[in-house]
Amino acid sequence: MIKFNEVNVGDQLPILTTNPISRTTLALFAGASGDHNPIHIDLDFAKRAGLNDVIAHGMLSMAYLGRLLTGWVPQNAIKGIEVRFTAITQVFAKITCSGIVKEKLIRDGKQIIQILVEAKDEHNEVKVSGIAEIQID
Repeated sequence: MIKFNEVNVGDQLPILTTNPISRTTLALFAGASGDHNPIHIDLDFAKRAGLNDVIAHGMLSMAYLGRLLTGWVPQNAIKGIEVRFTAITQVFAKITCSGIVKEKLIRDGKQIIQILVEAKDEHNEVKVSGIAEIQID
């Protein structure tokens, strides 16, 4: 378990890199999340919408950020994640998630670590960015 006094501002979390996002990944995520928007799973629909192909769910990239964090701390230590979706993620994109310690603070007697998080594709285009709060007991 991570210890508050052993974490420093500027520390980087271990990088998480995904396999390329396949159509199977999108179908499985649609089923698991309940997001069956056809723009994510129906090529004909995506083309009628002016796209070349289906696109990944924004929440899939957010889920990858969740995996980044749970690779570092237990799930119950994550007290919140606030993100902005900044770009469409294409099918077959390979996502790399990173995090860096922004701040350490004591709030209401609790030890909080704020982490800047980011998910980028292999072209270095940021798809999702934001901040997570981790509580260390």
